Amino acid sequence: MTQNIDRLLTIMKRLRDPERGCEWDTAQRFETIAPYTIEEAYEVADAIERKDYEDLKGELGDLLFQVVFHAQIASDEDHFDFGAVVETISDKMERRHPHIFGNEGGVMEETRWEDLKAAERSEAGSDSAMDGVAKALPALMRSQKLQKRAARHGFDWPDAEGPRAKVLEEIEELSKASPEEREEEAGDLLFAAVNLVRAYGIDAEQALRAANAKFERRFRAMEDLAGGDFDTRSLEAQEELWQAVKRAEKS
Repeated sequence: MTQNIDRLLTIMKRLRDPERGCEWDTAQRFETIAPYTIEEAYEVADAIERKDYEDLKGELGDLLFQVVFHAQIASDEDHFDFGAVVETISDKMERRHPHIFGNEGGVMEETRWEDLKAAERSEAGSDSAMDGVAKALPALMRSQKLQKRAARHGFDWPDAEGPRAKVLEEIEELSKASPEEREEEAGDLLFAAVNLVRAYGIDAEQALRAANAKFERRFRAMEDLAGGDFDTRSLEAQEELWQAVKRAEKS
């Protein structure tokens, strides 16, 4: 295992060598590599969702390479190296699992995990419950995290009725908004919708991913039923195909 990691680190160092390296790799910086890192993380998630474990092996390798790439850039700029990355995450995992690596008992429930993370943020000088929620997260996921942070400090509806009423209110406001106001009102509506599904204990990001997959599956089935002339059919005829696909799924 150590030899495998050392080989990868050696490859990355050679690629970044100022004299003998690859022109593209030597030109990269944290900012230029970050989009690829995000993309690779999504490709890992996609392979998992498809249960393609051979593909998952390759995608995990691509994601690991991104970590090594960032660590090499950091080393080149005298910030830290890959060893420091490994040491930092190892320390963090031991610190966040005191019931495993320490003397505390019990189990790691979500509230306990969040308490440990909050203590770390406080020690690092954090002065807001909103600190540490990455801005690069998908907007839906970030909405949910911001709301959960606020809820831990008591700023939350007691049940689902409050966010349900808020969704209806935001729908009404969007319908009455001027063209200049629509984007803001649409954002408020989406934020309220996340709050509502969170009140039911549902992960909004996962729920929407499932809805996307269902829509894509049904649309492809409609195209198959149409036999190549889907675009020429009326909206009413397309709706009939949609209902036929839904009935077929239920049966």
